[in-house]
Amino acid sequence: MDLSGLFAQVLNGLQYGLLLFLISSGLTLIFGVMGVINLAHGSMFMIGAYLAYVIASLTGALWLALPLAVLGGLAMGAALEAGLFRRFYKREHLDQVLLTFALILLFEEARSAMLGNDFHAVPVPAILDFSVPVTAEFAYSAYRLAVLVVCLFVALLMFLGIERTRIGSAVRAAAEKPEMVDLLGLDARRIHLLVFAVGTALAMLAGALAAPLQSVYPNMGESFLIICFVVVVVGGVGSIAGAFWAALLIGLVDTLGKAYLPEIAGLVVYLLMAGVLLWRPSGLFAPGR
Repeated sequence: MDLSGLFAQVLNGLQYGLLLFLISSGLTLIFGVMGVINLAHGSMFMIGAYLAYVIASLTGALWLALPLAVLGGLAMGAALEAGLFRRFYKREHLDQVLLTFALILLFEEARSAMLGNDFHAVPVPAILDFSVPVTAEFAYSAYRLAVLVVCLFVALLMFLGIERTRIGSAVRAAAEKPEMVDLLGLDARRIHLLVFAVGTALAMLAGALAAPLQSVYPNMGESFLIICFVVVVVGGVGSIAGAFWAALLIGLVDTLGKAYLPEIAGLVVYLLMAGVLLWRPSGLFAPGR
């Protein structure tokens, strides 16, 4: 086995896993805190990627898309929660699924009308368009390393926010024991708005970061949504730590599987999920379970 090639695939798996974490952390909190099955979460990833494409095309500065993705995600998430999802918390899950599926269709139609249905490439920023020597025989993309570092930084901020702040404690309590929100006198509407806004912003940030790593294309969010649901199941609903470790695990398993076991790579991740569901249905890192 080529050790340099293995090292490259491990780094790719970690970088992919950290992108999955950005998306799935919002997904797991939204479901854990609000009980909403948000199928449109993948569309937020797609919007972030298209935002990066538009900004890079107009200005040539991809990095401008990152703060815009975060700010736009916060605004969009807050608007969606206050304008739509707030009315569906006590409705059947089928109603929530229909609502979010309708949002997927609306977002896709809007994307098609404004930007068409072509595949687009987003160039890597010139300042990071080089390889970093890791060993004497191996160099790795500077942009991929930058994505890895940014994702780790965001993960650290999330951990500090959830574990070290008062509002984070409230969010954690709502995710682990939703019935405690009313008993503790917490402002449920404020918690829901914050969680949905932050979750949407993280998904759009992940899309903007991922845009130079792959083509930007219609319906790109759906494939990421499916794998992120696997992350949520494996990590445990409502657990940020679970989403982090499960995303790294899934990222490594998926990347190494495609590199070294391409014949069964498509099955490995889902076999892992099936095993977790059979052995520990609440997830490997489920909080308080």
